[in-house]
This record gives sequence, structure tokens and C-alpha cells, in this order.
Amino acid sequence: MGLMFLSDMLGPLEAVLFASGEPISEKQLAEILKVDRENVAELLVLEKERLDERRSGIELQETVGGWQLVTRAEYFSYLETLSQTMDRRLSHPAMETLAIIAFRQPVTKQEIEGIRGVHAEKVLSLLIERDLIQEVGRKAVIGRPILYGTTVTFLRCFGLRDLKELPALPEVAPEEGEAINRREMPEAEPVP
Repeated sequence: MGLMFLSDMLGPLEAVLFASGEPISEKQLAEILKVDRENVAELLVLEKERLDERRSGIELQETVGGWQLVTRAEYFSYLETLSQTMDRRLSHPAMETLAIIAFRQPVTKQEIEGIRGVHAEKVLSLLIERDLIQEVGRKAVIGRPILYGTTVTFLRCFGLRDLKELPALPEVAPEEGEAINRREMPEAEPVP
């Protein structure tokens, strides 16, 4: 496919990505745009370069589930007023709980409370409501407590393709407390 035809497809590609609001796989883009997968890959490279060259307020990012248009990080400061009118930030306790779940998943409410030293019910409800965590099974112990893990939305919000991209936790000296150290978790039983 010629470069001229590909450049004609940049507008439709951008429109599809913008209208979706969610990541779209290369396979889906090929079907929607009626072009080969190789051409989609080439289109994505061209679109990314085009947005970067003109320092657009948006950029093309590969994330879990495919490709999507996102706000360019260097322009976040201009969006502060908007975010204050629609404050969706997480509190310190919610971020702390989310970090525990992200790094220790699957994890129970009791384990989270043991690490944080406070009740976690309200924070867990908020994180579930925002689709950042979900029930991933039940722990195979008496009482069968719910196990929590992160969601695809969590990965998207933090710009991750998968959990392997989470940064490594710093080494902790033994006297700093056993609660911080990772320990083996039993296998989760799937939620029925």
C-alpha cells in the first residue's frame, strides 16, 4: 500500500481512536478501516510520529487491550482546573490500599487491614466502584475470605500493559517489619 493511501487513512484512524475512548486492538482497527494488519501497524507509527511532531495535546499510546489516544503527560498541568471541578483523585488511604493490592495480589481484606492497621471496607468499596480492583476468588481457608486483585482499568490508568511493568519494591530491612515483606499467597479459587 502506497504512502499516499496510508496518509489518507490517518484521519479515519484518528477518528476511530478518538470516538472509541477505549483501547482498540490492531486486529479491530484492521477490520474497521478495511486494511491489512501490516498497514495498521504502519498507520499507527505514522499517527504517533504526526502527533509527536506537532506536539499535539494528545498522544497515541499502546496499553493493555490495544492502542488509544491519551492526554500528553507534559500538558497535565493545564488540566488542573478541570480536574478540580471533577475531582476523581484517590485519597492517600485509597492509594495506599491500591498499592498493597497491586503488589500483593491476590490479597484479602484482613491482610490489607493487617498491613495498614486500620479498617479497609470503605476504601475497598471506593476502589471497586472506580473499577480499579475486583474480586478474583476466595482464599482456601476457614471462612473463605474474598481475594482482591487489580483490573484492566487499573492497568490503563497507570499506563501499564501488564502487571510485570510494576516497578520492583525496594528491599526492606528485617527490623522494619514483616508486614511489608512479600509472602507466599495460596492459589485463588475462581469466583463462581
